[in-house]
Formats: sequence, C-alpha cells, structure tokens
Amino acid sequence: MRNLGLFMAAAIMAAGLAEAAQLKALVPRGAGFESSKRNEGSSDLVELKYHMGPVLSGDITVHIIWYGDWKPNSKQIIKDFLLSISDSRAQTPSVSEWWKTVQLYTDQTGKNISKTLILGTEKDDLYSEGKILTRLTVQTVIKNAVSAVSNPLPVDSKNGVYLVLTSDDVSMQDFCRAVCGFHYFTFPSIVGSTLPYAWVGNSGRQCADVCAFPFAVPSYVAKTGFKPFVAPNGDIGVEGMISVIGHELAELSSNPLVNAWYAGDDPTSPTEIADLCVGVYGSGGGGGYTGQVMNDKAGATYNLNSIRRKFLVQWIWSPVLNACYGPNAVDT
Repeated sequence: MRNLGLFMAAAIMAAGLAEAAQLKALVPRGAGFESSKRNEGSSDLVELKYHMGPVLSGDITVHIIWYGDWKPNSKQIIKDFLLSISDSRAQTPSVSEWWKTVQLYTDQTGKNISKTLILGTEKDDLYSEGKILTRLTVQTVIKNAVSAVSNPLPVDSKNGVYLVLTSDDVSMQDFCRAVCGFHYFTFPSIVGSTLPYAWVGNSGRQCADVCAFPFAVPSYVAKTGFKPFVAPNGDIGVEGMISVIGHELAELSSNPLVNAWYAGDDPTSPTEIADLCVGVYGSGGGGGYTGQVMNDKAGATYNLNSIRRKFLVQWIWSPVLNACYGPNAVDT
C-alpha cells in the first residue's frame, strides 16, 4: 500500500529469495547478479518474506471503475500506462521493462508473476456512494459495478483485478493523511466474491504536494529551493496517480490476498514490495532524493517510456539485487 508514513523515507528494507538461481534469467538487462554494488533502499531493518499465498501468475485482467467526473484525456493517460506494461515495443527504459522486476516474484510452485496485463471492462460510476468514501464503501462501489443491469463488470476471481479510480472531487478515508492508494480483497458478504482490488485517488485538488510529489511539493520543501518537476503529460493529479497505480498493481500481483510477499508479522499492516521503494525513481534515490531521472526537450521529467507517452514511476524492490530497481538505473 502507498503508505505516507514511508513516503520519502531514507531507510528501506532488505529482501531475499531462495529461488535466486532460477530467477537470474529474469533480471532486467544490465542488472548484475553477484557483482551488483547498487544500494538504493537497501537496509537490514525489515526482512521481506514469502507467506505461501498465491501471486498473480496467470494473465492479469484489469477492470476499471471510473468513479466520479473523469475527462477522456485523463482516462487515456492512465490506460496508456496500463497497456504499456505488456507492450515491449517502447524505447528503453520502458514501462514493460519496469514490470520485469515485479515478475521476479514467484508462488510456492515456482511460477512467476505474469508478464501479461490486459485491459478488461471499464465502468463509469457517477457518485453512486457519494463524494466521501470509506474503505468499506469502496467495496460497495465494486458490488454496484459487478451487479449493474447495464454493462456490468465480470466477476473474475481467478485472473481479474479491480481498479477503483476516484476523480479529484472525491474524498477517501485516510486520503492525503495516511494513504495515496491501497489494495485489498473484497468480502463475499459485501460483493459476493473474493476479488483483489485497489483504490487510487486523484489528489490534484486535495493534496498534490503529498500524493503527486514531485510534480507538486509542500511549502516547507519549496522554501529550500526545490522546484516541482514538470509533468510529462500535463496533468499533475493524473501524473501522481500513475506512480501510485504502478505501486498498487505491483503489490496486488505479489500479495493479492495479503498472504504472499510482505515484511512484518501483521498482514493487516504489511510492508510490501513497492512500500520498500517509495520516493525512489532513479539511481541514488532515497532519503527524499528522487534519484537520477531524465528530462525531455520540453523540460518534463520522466524515467519510463511507452509507445505514446513518458511516465515517472517509482522503482520496485528486486528480490535478486536486494535493492530497489528500475530500468533507468545507471549504477548496475
């Protein structure tokens, strides 16, 4: 989960994986195995463990609920990112190369997380549960979508994940204060099935300086002379969502039922594979520094390419390198 208590943290935790030899072939290009000297986010404070639960090893289908008032262009930016996860045609460093780090995680049978993510059914929801949501009413939103008379979302408990995206006029329990996004699974008593899902909110009008950092920065940071990055797609709220969506999808894939990959003894408050790298976007990142990223000709900042766009997405913890990693790394 995107936990603000970990946001811009200097200490990020260490991990290990017994199947390292098997996974060596999946290490992203340029990533050394035995000889890597990278240490972004490395720490011995928390041990990432596998708790024997499933990971999403089958082709992943993402069903989207657009909750609230969404502009077509904002939707398209997000869909372009999701479609890029499985599209290997983009110039390096690419979104699909970023996903290869997520693929390193396996279940107890040795199956890796799928490389394939498919965009499934989309559903518009014009405030069926109002403009103030809670973690439980998010599940009601999903129930409304899968039980709708017209264009219902399919109930896919095997390969489906459900993404509830709220517009910038919708408030969420703990939004901005403690979370920018979260994932869990639905309760059969509410939805009728156990379905992995994630919620991510558009912070553009509420707390862009928190949930869309570094495209917006808090006033106390601005006083130090740090200038916000220029958003590559021109929409700060949506740009902030992109990285959080990537964060939550990585964790949904590696810990869909909260019994697979996480650190700590409490599954209700796990430290997961993306939590370990919050705020790290490039080599040298950590402690409030984004790391080495790139700028396009217009001055916009990014670290990943898709066919049509550029994105800035946080790195993911590599169980092989025992550090945070992204395909834009320059110190492997």
